[in-house]
Amino acid sequence: MLTGGFVWAEDISSASAIPKGILSITAYPAPSLELNDIDGNPFSLAQKKGHWIFVHFWASWCGPCRREMPAIQNMVEKLKTSQLVFAIVNTAENEDTVFTFLGLLAPDIVSLMDLDGQVTEAWQPRGLPSTYLVDPDGIVRYQALGGRPWDEEAYLRFLEALSVQPARKN
Repeated sequence: MLTGGFVWAEDISSASAIPKGILSITAYPAPSLELNDIDGNPFSLAQKKGHWIFVHFWASWCGPCRREMPAIQNMVEKLKTSQLVFAIVNTAENEDTVFTFLGLLAPDIVSLMDLDGQVTEAWQPRGLPSTYLVDPDGIVRYQALGGRPWDEEAYLRFLEALSVQPARKN
């Protein structure tokens, strides 16, 4: 339970403040997310239970997405040894567009491909980019609307602290 701007403080050895722009929301079960990545490898959110999952929706035509993607790449690199799982989802663009975009701004990111936009529609983001943080039980706990400086220390500390939290049933 979130209290006073801290994340489940009783479960973390040193409580981490929620960074600006990350909203603690009324918890709800995460919608289904089963997609292939740009290389054709399958990804299933359900198979990642037991881990915190960073679910991020973006598109190349989105200005804030363009500005944010290098920070996401840096964040992924800095947190590669954490237990956090990343699901970076491109919304309704073709592989050539995604490949070109990522090649320029985030060459190490492997995006999931929501070619028809149906997975994005199920998640109902209120715009792009949108990020959801899903707990180890498959429950959406946090949301960030718009671009964030994910590679800044406050965001990295928060995500690292989440990544080591165990499942918590309500």
